[in-house]
Amino acid sequence: MDIWPGQSYPLGATYDGSGVNFALFSEIAEKVELCLVDDEHNEQRIELTEVDAHVWHAYVPNLQPGQRYGFRVHGPYAPEHGHRCNPAKLLLDPYAKAMEGKGDGGQALFSYNFDDPDSFNEEDSLGHTMYSVVVNPFFHWGDDRPPRHEYHDTVIYEAHVKGLTMTHPDIPEEIRGTYAGLAHPAIIDHLKELGITAIELLPVHQFVQDSHLLDKGLSNYWGYNTIGFLAPHNGYAAYGTQGQQVTEFKSMVKAMHEAGIEVILDVVYNHTAEGSHMGPTMCFRGIDNASYYRLVEDEKEHYYDTTGTGNSLLMRSPHVLQIIMDSLRYWVTEMHVDGFRFDLAATLARQFHEVDKLSAFFDIIQQDPVVSQVKLIAEPWDLGDGGYQVGNFPPLWTEWNGQYRDTVRDFWRGAPGSLGEFASRITGSSDLYEHSGRRPYASINFITAHDGFTLRDLVSYNEKHNDANGEGGNDGEEHNRSWNSGAEGPTDEVEVQELRLKRHKNFLTTLLLSQGVPMMLHGDELGRTQQGNNNVYAQDNELSWVDWELNDSQQELMEFTSDLIHLRGDHPVFRRRRFFAGDASHGGQSELGDIIWFSPSCNEMTDDAWANSRSSIMVFLNGLAISSVDDKGRPVVDDHFLLMFNAYHEPVEFTVPEHIGANAWDVVLTSDTEIERGEVWEAGSTHVVPARASLVLTAEPVETEEPMIGSLPMSKPVKAAADGKVEATAKKAAPKKETKDSSNKK
Repeated sequence: MDIWPGQSYPLGATYDGSGVNFALFSEIAEKVELCLVDDEHNEQRIELTEVDAHVWHAYVPNLQPGQRYGFRVHGPYAPEHGHRCNPAKLLLDPYAKAMEGKGDGGQALFSYNFDDPDSFNEEDSLGHTMYSVVVNPFFHWGDDRPPRHEYHDTVIYEAHVKGLTMTHPDIPEEIRGTYAGLAHPAIIDHLKELGITAIELLPVHQFVQDSHLLDKGLSNYWGYNTIGFLAPHNGYAAYGTQGQQVTEFKSMVKAMHEAGIEVILDVVYNHTAEGSHMGPTMCFRGIDNASYYRLVEDEKEHYYDTTGTGNSLLMRSPHVLQIIMDSLRYWVTEMHVDGFRFDLAATLARQFHEVDKLSAFFDIIQQDPVVSQVKLIAEPWDLGDGGYQVGNFPPLWTEWNGQYRDTVRDFWRGAPGSLGEFASRITGSSDLYEHSGRRPYASINFITAHDGFTLRDLVSYNEKHNDANGEGGNDGEEHNRSWNSGAEGPTDEVEVQELRLKRHKNFLTTLLLSQGVPMMLHGDELGRTQQGNNNVYAQDNELSWVDWELNDSQQELMEFTSDLIHLRGDHPVFRRRRFFAGDASHGGQSELGDIIWFSPSCNEMTDDAWANSRSSIMVFLNGLAISSVDDKGRPVVDDHFLLMFNAYHEPVEFTVPEHIGANAWDVVLTSDTEIERGEVWEAGSTHVVPARASLVLTAEPVETEEPMIGSLPMSKPVKAAADGKVEATAKKAAPKKETKDSSNKK
């Protein structure tokens, strides 16, 4: 076999149509061997003799895509100094674009013997580990274009490749649970019918199964155990794992884009699957342990861990920063994804010890011409000291707003003292984001996510029920801010079932009509349950999969969700680019008159009212004061909206405000069956809003000579809009009529 010197860049295996260039970084290596593996697990070793700036490289002519390979790195094995080279271990390429196999989890993968942690294990891992695979980079994208929805127009749907597709009756069985299944028209049509603009996929980077879970008959379902930052997970491939998974993933992205749906990836760059010092040697550990991992300063045999997984990547290492940026750029430029949600992002900001928004990681993201232009979403916390950083990420970033989740849950379960903060959260959380120059869309609003209860379980359980995880109930969040509506778990009590459905609708109404970017959990629009399990990370089965067999109430819920999303999309008053002019810390009135908060008796809220309210509130959204212009520089105007929230446990009388630019209001959405859509409520009239209910009313603005909002005049641009000197850009609210009966079941 001819071996040419090749190039030190790019790292990884690069097929050019005539052969493959291999390049591997290792500063500590004394010798590196490229190992080509055949179908019978026989290997051919090729010593890499060319080294430039610690990059070992060679070019192998005539080598083709589908070739399995790995590396053996010779160097010091001195854990006390942070070095763990072991040439007996066939190592994965950190830059591999595809991987084959799973690894058997046996002792051959470890550099010590299980019965003697201080020993040195020279058992060969060939045949026991995974293989890197050379891929063909060429793909016909056609006229693929990223949808590029602006943040304020975005509705995110957090989903699992397998969980979303495994039981759908319209998807052929052979492609369920795969990228191809996700691209099937049955899934795409569902997302389009809902009005989803972006699907956020739980980890699809190549991950590894945890041996302790396999021993229990469980598996790593969520996938937060990455080993390959450039490789799509082979377990989600329908058509092969020797590079076919790359083509299948690209085809899925292309299909989503054709439907106008963005693809966002949940990425795990804070740690790897090699775990603690007791973990396997599969990749980074055997290549250059001290360059990739953050080690305890005085005990370099141990790893500094802020992730709860046993290790953390060394974020001040240029080689770690390089692989993260190379990975991100690859997924954008070659795989055409539209954004990233960064798991435990606070760890990425720990260049030294503290979380630092001026760290090198944020600097390189900010200046990168590719990565800086896609959606960047932080999970703004980790498990280390000072790790909770909601509101503290740089202006380029958006954040999962954990305070939104907690506040909305508290409000709708009637927790005292939550009203003022509820007002702040549903108006975009300006107290968290405005100080850094960010806009309402910096807040990724969510009530449920993969980690925790589903929305149905949030209204059905007081306590977690995690027995299936085999950890004695010690796993999962203890303080869920949930309420079971009167019975724990499944019940035949009709009143409890009706209350749960109403509360489910309240949560959806709040989420989808709040300022900011809403994120839904897959299946919440269908009433999906996990039977009270709030930590299904190891449950790759019907407990965590979406059940597509819907009863009448689930069908009703799906239609209600679709109506909400389309209402949001049709009306810019719910998708403001800027914060309201009032003091959002207590929902105060603004000089612009863009928002007014009322008590149920129609008095404007005072400090005393905020402190002593019974969790009932009414908010006026002025469609003539959106503080935004269209592409021709004209003020954006809309209908007026009135939102009524009654989280109190008894019915409350609400009086419709007068003198706010409308004489009559149409009920367009309601969570309670006692009030029907289409009812018309006159200004000044009083109506009983049932306990624990939410309503959405709308009205066309009334034009007068001197438009007034309460006692405050409108600004000149707003008055011009009211005088008819500009065109309204919104559509009239006309959601589908709510119905309990439906024969159109999925």
